[in-house]
Amino acid sequence: MCPESSVKLQFKDAVIVITVDRPEALNALNSQVLAELESAFDSIDADKIRCVVLTGAGGKAFIAGADVAEMAGMDPGQAEIFAQFGKAVFQKVENFPLPVVAAINGYCLGGGNELALSCDIRLCSENAIFGQPEVSLGITPGFGGTQRLGRVIGSASKAKEMLFTGRTLKADEALQIGLVSAVYPRESLMEAALGLAAEIAYNAPIAVRNTKKAYNKGKDLSLTAGLEVENGCFAACFSTEDQKEGMRAFLESRKDKVFKNR
Repeated sequence: MCPESSVKLQFKDAVIVITVDRPEALNALNSQVLAELESAFDSIDADKIRCVVLTGAGGKAFIAGADVAEMAGMDPGQAEIFAQFGKAVFQKVENFPLPVVAAINGYCLGGGNELALSCDIRLCSENAIFGQPEVSLGITPGFGGTQRLGRVIGSASKAKEMLFTGRTLKADEALQIGLVSAVYPRESLMEAALGLAAEIAYNAPIAVRNTKKAYNKGKDLSLTAGLEVENGCFAACFSTEDQKEGMRAFLESRKDKVFKNR
């Protein structure tokens, strides 16, 4: 990525950290940032990287929302194009073959919350604030918030309360409703996220990717159809060297497994 990019990449062994770096705008998402996020994910080599951590620069915000300064002058046609682009980028994140862990530090509002909802696992700092405040701006969520929020937290009532009022949640309530998996002191958040990513990366990469594939493809199907998807992903693992290594290590009571991603 070029030096002036608002999206930075950092490699930590088999983990890549993607940071939205516009702290002066609380990391708000404009068209440029969305394009750079898309390019960042497109650049990841799934043969070398095994997990992604997504975060925001500075201590105040993960992402405070879509960029109101850019949206304010849009007509309906321009707004539709902007929303379609954002949705496409977030679907890329949601369907990315590798697990994506969101490390949510500070404000996670509007488009930021929608991006977090697109990630597989969400961890946050004690100062995190969540919400979908779009109705207070005279608009609806545009990047999938009306569709993902209820699915993620499992409560249509709570999702609609957040969406209709624009009310924000603190970290402890976000944990209570299942929006995040864990809450950490701000100074410990990235260490926790990287630790979780490393734990994921230690496992057989093809098995992890197939597990995500089975979950994502099956979640909107009937149980019977979802089980068929899972069965196919399970069977496919038996053609890999990693399956043989993992089971051989188990049978030999050996802890030093070496998964080669093949």
